[in-house]
Amino acid sequence: MGFADLSIAEIAADYSIPVEQVFSLCNQLGIAYKHQKTRLALEDAKAIISQISSEIRPNGTNDLVGDREVP
Repeated sequence: MGFADLSIAEIAADYSIPVEQVFSLCNQLGIAYKHQKTRLALEDAKAIISQISSEIRPNGTNDLVGDREVP
């Protein structure tokens, strides 16, 4: 498994959410961490970002580009 060049703190800053919320997601997803500067495995970072994105964009809504839906 590769490592993303992202820490918990960087993800929190990128998505304008508290670090504690990212810690909570790590706990929910079973992702081990030591502190906010912990560098994440690529798959772990993707899982956290996916969860954040799904909370930002509720299920049932679509992303649209121009006149077509993006899957």
